[in-house]
Amino acid sequence: MGDFFACGLVSIARINSLAVTVNPGSAFNCYWPMPFRKSARVTLENTDEKDMVLYYQINYALAPVPRTAAYLHAQFRREAPLREKGLYTIVDGIAGEGQYVGTYLAWEVHSPGWWGEGEIKFYMDGDEEFPTICGTGTEDYFCGSYNFENRETKQYQVFSTPYTGLAQVLPPDKIYEVGQKFGLYRWHITDPVRFEKDLRVTIQALGWQSGGRYLQLEDNISSVAYWYQKEPHRAFPKLTATE
Repeated sequence: MGDFFACGLVSIARINSLAVTVNPGSAFNCYWPMPFRKSARVTLENTDEKDMVLYYQINYALAPVPRTAAYLHAQFRREAPLREKGLYTIVDGIAGEGQYVGTYLAWEVHSPGWWGEGEIKFYMDGDEEFPTICGTGTEDYFCGSYNFENRETKQYQVFSTPYTGLAQVLPPDKIYEVGQKFGLYRWHITDPVRFEKDLRVTIQALGWQSGGRYLQLEDNISSVAYWYQKEPHRAFPKLTATE
């Protein structure tokens, strides 16, 4: 649940965005439009061994839904460590017509140094070896620059904006440390990635080693991909085990 609200790490980040806000003390709020034509059902499953207490509010409006309105889809994934060195698949197997609207990543690094040199890639509408859209670096995709580093404090600088943010850095007073964790979100609200037939989204996990060579990382990454599409949609892969 935390990952869906852009809070996948152990501590709660304060997020001030258009699609999701997270407010004191533990208020997770979602504003993604979720159109429905006949009925709607929202469920939560407790996969822990102990009971939990849940408080919630659901607001809705009954009105005609345009024929062209698509349904919201969101898919969680996690690899710990990565199944393929240097590469993480955010989502694949999307078939149909729609638009990709958001990415959340929770990233734990297992190597020292900079970890975000990898490119995000959007393979759509028959792309095979080369993607239609290819990024230039992890921090660039999340609208930061140069390692998210505050040049005065020599530390990562957290930020939260309407469309993107580095909302979490744990521990916050370190930089380039093994075991550091990062929570990042990017909402494609004004710049959706539209597809007509199919979509696959990957991101490279790359650092640096001596001689200016890339280091293929074996990090711990979880993600949520958000998109709208016309039904029917392909079945989602089975969720990861509780552990």
